[in-house]
Amino acid sequence: MGTLLRSPARLIAACLIVAIVLLQWLASTPVLADLSGVITGQERLKAVRKQINNINTQQLQELLKKEPTTLIVDVRTPTEVHLLGGMIRAPRSTNIPMGWLEFRIWDWARDKNQKIVVYCGINERSPFAAETLMRMGYTNVLNYADGFFAWKKAGLPVKAPDKDLQSVLYDRPQKVIDGVWSAIGATAPGTYENSGHNNNLSFIITDEGVVVMNAGGNYLLAMALHEEIKARTDKPVKYVVLENAQGHAMLGANYWQEQGAKIIAHRDAAEIMKRHGQRIYERARRRLRDKMIGTKLTVPDIIIDDKMVLDMGGKRMEILYLGPAHSPGDLMLWMPDESLIITGDMAFHERLLPVFRDTDTAKWLETWEKFAALKPKYIIPGHGGPTTLEEVTKYTKDYLVYMRQQVQKILDEGGDLQDAYKIDQSAYAHLDTFKELARQNAERIFQMMEEQEME
Repeated sequence: MGTLLRSPARLIAACLIVAIVLLQWLASTPVLADLSGVITGQERLKAVRKQINNINTQQLQELLKKEPTTLIVDVRTPTEVHLLGGMIRAPRSTNIPMGWLEFRIWDWARDKNQKIVVYCGINERSPFAAETLMRMGYTNVLNYADGFFAWKKAGLPVKAPDKDLQSVLYDRPQKVIDGVWSAIGATAPGTYENSGHNNNLSFIITDEGVVVMNAGGNYLLAMALHEEIKARTDKPVKYVVLENAQGHAMLGANYWQEQGAKIIAHRDAAEIMKRHGQRIYERARRRLRDKMIGTKLTVPDIIIDDKMVLDMGGKRMEILYLGPAHSPGDLMLWMPDESLIITGDMAFHERLLPVFRDTDTAKWLETWEKFAALKPKYIIPGHGGPTTLEEVTKYTKDYLVYMRQQVQKILDEGGDLQDAYKIDQSAYAHLDTFKELARQNAERIFQMMEEQEME
């Protein structure tokens, strides 16, 4: 072989043969076969759109009314959702960006027949998302072809990580009745995007001063709320009532004390702040990072056991502890002359209520009767917009009664925790935080009722 290649002519011939073989191999390789055959993104999109099932805005509205458990998936990035107006509000709505869809859809849809609607902003990514889900074996996939911006332009319901990008507050305060305002927080868990404002921060303006319900989840939130108050009155904030010892209720207290306000809390809540305040603070700091600047732990100035009356500027405000409910030391602010009550976490209606390890649901129901006996006309709950007694009864009392009845049935029949997980809570599946809390609630109610039976 070495002798043959000494001839220049033969060497050239051998190289040609190798080149021909190599070119033939390259021509047979799909990636490099015929570059002139590569299609554009628009051509690929056009082809995919023919393979999927599309619906328009009217059809999506009708579908959500008829089948509220339909899974609605926004495939845009979280940044787009945050900065461009949020996402479609639906009983089961989530954001799973393209690139993560294949890995995260299982958390939401384990049944291949689950009806799923995907969408993006202008119908360029969602067709590919629909195709992907179909290839994965999902049999009931629809693409909302009008896209989010058409939905938003039509004035249809949306939910946003932060409603007001110009303020640390999730949303600016709204007037409930004359002199009473509330900055309604997100009904989602506290996040960096909503700055931890996932509860309601309310205030009452009188001729003598202002009373605030909830200090806010950090110093910056408290300051932002104060700026809104100062835009409506020049009266000082005199008192800040903590509905309980949760972080979003009390971590902004040191800001208000700096302004000269007195912090009011129930004795049980004050004890929680003393024993667990540092842990609550650290958890918030990990989540909110730089938004915790200025936030420092403090203690209440005024501790109450049952009731405190504030008469200011012709308005009577009763700070009430009616008994155990959602968490230790739950306080409410009752204005009898206006028939308005700020319930704190006694009452829920737009998000599923959480059952904590120290929540006694039986006592919550006993306390509820004292609350309902007030017969308030206006209710500002702990989460969600102003509402009525009928509405919070449906989603607080009735939910607790139903869950306890189902758990008692399981216990009477010798069932276990696995049976509790199977309790049908679908009537509440449209509420925010349902996915995060439904299973947890079943577990905690079962465990407490089981322990009480064994005592």
